[in-house]
Amino acid sequence: MVRRTEIQLIDDLDGSDIARGKGETIRFALDGTSYEIDLKAKNAAKLRKTLAPYIAAARSVKAQRGRSAQRAGDPEARQIKAWARENGYEVADRGRVPGHIRDAYSAAS
Repeated sequence: MVRRTEIQLIDDLDGSDIARGKGETIRFALDGTSYEIDLKAKNAAKLRKTLAPYIAAARSVKAQRGRSAQRAGDPEARQIKAWARENGYEVADRGRVPGHIRDAYSAAS
């Protein structure tokens, strides 16, 4: 017995079927929320054209996974930890910077 599963994309904007190879899933984020939308090539082009001036004026950021990735290897965290040690705070070499230390660092800056 053979089982075959096919995925049919529907254009999320106009509800029409997307023929194989004639559309795509576009991922984007705004205000801290990530989105996905399936669009025919024509609607995908419209979306890109609409966003083009905003993208041209924006700066690109590296994608991060979860809250721990935001802090891992964070150069600012290393700087804050160094400042904390110089100012009498006890802070671990590894792990996140406690909120009260970040607050004190911000207040001193």
